[in-house]
Amino acid sequence: MTAGVNGRRIDGLPDRASARSMRLLREEHRLLRRQIVEGRPEAADRQRALGKHTARERLALLLDEDSFTEIEPYRRHQARGPKVDGDRPYTDGVIAGSGTIDGRRVFVYAQDFTVFGGSLGAAHAAKIHKVMDLAIATGSPVIGLNDSGGARIQEGVLALDGYGGIFRREVEASGVVPQISVVLGPCAGGAAYSPALADFTFMVRGTARMYLTGPDVVEAVSGERVSHDELGGAEVHGERSGLVTVVHEDEESCLADVRYLVSLLPSNNLEPAPRTPPRGAATDDRPRFAELVPVEPNRPYDIKAVLEELVDDGDFFEPHELWAPNVVCALARIDGEVVGVVGNQPSVLAGVLDRAAAQKAARFVRFCDAFGIPLVTLVDVPGFLPGAEQEHAGIIRHGAQLLYAYCEATVPRIQVILRKAYGGAYIVMDSRSIGTDLSLAWPTNEIAVMGAEGAVNVLFRRELAASAEPERLRRELAADYAERFMHPQYAAERGLVDDVIDPAQTRSAVARGLAMLRDKRTAGPRRKHGNMPL
Repeated sequence: MTAGVNGRRIDGLPDRASARSMRLLREEHRLLRRQIVEGRPEAADRQRALGKHTARERLALLLDEDSFTEIEPYRRHQARGPKVDGDRPYTDGVIAGSGTIDGRRVFVYAQDFTVFGGSLGAAHAAKIHKVMDLAIATGSPVIGLNDSGGARIQEGVLALDGYGGIFRREVEASGVVPQISVVLGPCAGGAAYSPALADFTFMVRGTARMYLTGPDVVEAVSGERVSHDELGGAEVHGERSGLVTVVHEDEESCLADVRYLVSLLPSNNLEPAPRTPPRGAATDDRPRFAELVPVEPNRPYDIKAVLEELVDDGDFFEPHELWAPNVVCALARIDGEVVGVVGNQPSVLAGVLDRAAAQKAARFVRFCDAFGIPLVTLVDVPGFLPGAEQEHAGIIRHGAQLLYAYCEATVPRIQVILRKAYGGAYIVMDSRSIGTDLSLAWPTNEIAVMGAEGAVNVLFRRELAASAEPERLRRELAADYAERFMHPQYAAERGLVDDVIDPAQTRSAVARGLAMLRDKRTAGPRRKHGNMPL
């Protein structure tokens, strides 16, 4: 109660003493918030000395300016144990909340290595759980910035339970909202499963590392001495394991690339990817296409040059550039519409499909299908890579994964056969027989079980062995075989190719095809889910 007009008192208004108390409380609150935001200066300095940004600096690089809304900054652990008793910093080692990227809502958490080494305990995990729950509830992408020593040992099974909650939510969010994981420091033990479950994983060379068991454990168990980078550095996962989508030299370029990726993705599986204004692609003929691809089927070229000519402004995002480079996957725009492109790379292993390439392409196709992104497949493939090593390593199973992914995809699908398409590799590269909506081919196309010379060697083995001039006979028979069975109109005459197009018309034909298929609707058989050959 306080005095009002004509001496009357007005309920609900603070008296002078209460007002002073409110000012003090507000000042204390401001000081506390400042302390939370600034953290421990000496720990931040150690972080920067390692070439790493602090968690809040990373969020500033990732998100639009002044767009971040933090949740649960006052959260503190409730654990007891060595080296945590009496040390209960606010945030508990993770900054969580929401912001925007180019004005579009995302949810994000950034582990703070300056607090308990970013280790995960129950309170830490609960904040991540909340961010992920909100992302799913609002249909927004979720981004995790990982920099953690792993599970907080003092919290025992509660830390493990926290990781399990993260993994369960990642599986629930899979195919519902895009999930991006950015590894900017250590990510060891069970923590490594979180980036593995994400749709896209980024790593920074030199400072990031990811493994289930560290070098000390490896040496104790096997006697093998290996460094952190040799065991789980960015190059290892970018080039060999295929776990990492993109490798960067520094945090600034890495987080800028995450922003670019988000600009190409829908917010969730029920919304289209963001469009840009049409570019007149439907009438945009490009004579340079014919210059980029040699007519001779065995001459190499760079499929990325074809891709640059095909997409708007030559811009594309390429996941897994370092892993399985004999196939190229990319997100780009054609006439303002986001598409996923899969293409054989003739400059690497002649563009053959091996087990890694098939797995890489299959994962990309499934992601695009889950989020309604149309697929364009550029085909120039001599077959699957032969050899005992590939067979024993499961090339049949991995090839079946790519086959399954395309057969299951319900988004608009366009196949463009640039040059050769042989054998089973032709089938799995989104052929008409497995459901592509529109198949286009250049006049250089050769669709067959195998190349002409290989076919002749099989069909006329005895005749060649008995011939006095086997090479001349082989050339004649190969020319006859190619003329009869591999001429450009052979597949089109039988309805397996919709049109044979001038290479210069590739961009315009694909753009018109995408426009034609934009309202495609399909209804598959009723089932819980299929059983992909994993």
